[in-house]
Amino acid sequence: MISLTIRNFMTRVMLLTACLIFSLSSQAAISLSGTRLVFDGKNKEASIIVRNATSKVLVQSWIESDTPDDTGELPFAVTPPLAKMQPNAQQLLRVLYAGNSKLPTNTETVLWLNVQEVPEQVSGDNTLQLAIRQRIKLFYRPAGITGTAADAVTGLTWQLVQQAGKATLKVVNSSAFHVPINTVDLNAGAQQEKLSTPFMIAPGETRYLPLKNGTPPTQARLSFQAVNDYGGVETFNAQLVNGAPAQATRAAL
Repeated sequence: MISLTIRNFMTRVMLLTACLIFSLSSQAAISLSGTRLVFDGKNKEASIIVRNATSKVLVQSWIESDTPDDTGELPFAVTPPLAKMQPNAQQLLRVLYAGNSKLPTNTETVLWLNVQEVPEQVSGDNTLQLAIRQRIKLFYRPAGITGTAADAVTGLTWQLVQQAGKATLKVVNSSAFHVPINTVDLNAGAQQEKLSTPFMIAPGETRYLPLKNGTPPTQARLSFQAVNDYGGVETFNAQLVNGAPAQATRAAL
């Protein structure tokens, strides 16, 4: 019995040690200078900086569509698509737009910029090496777009409505920009709800966030957080009354 107990203990120690080795070996060496990249269509390109803090790595970069299973060719290129980076070095990634595409000319398009690091091959039997990929949103804004991303947040329309027999909070985005939402909180006195996980509402989209109660409250205080172009989180508030549509204002700092 004692030998079995010792054996089980040693097995757990070995597994824990292996997990620690794998975890330490798979930490990302590179970091990006931003959590999103905005491409203004008035310019020929947009750029972001890749920083390498530790060991030699190979950095591979490419762009993907935000539409699942979309295999069509995109009018963008990343240069350099492959780059060798030394420790404590940085690399400028440039995103170029080829033009003559089927992308909308009056609304923003969201894509994904992928930056993957492949570590230098090392010797050793107890080392797990992983190709770690970082993925950030690329917002392409054509030259003919009207309005601003900041105004799009305060331009959202919020309304307490009954939808398909259920109480919901309706939100409408009538702007040409995508609005990333972090949190949505509703305070109607005794009824307080956190309504959603992070989501992004697209240009022209209407979304219904379900409430717990069967009937919408007649009055409620709305508070939500939105992510701006720089990756910062801002808070907005609105007062909802008797099912009337309302727009939010930016909370004072």
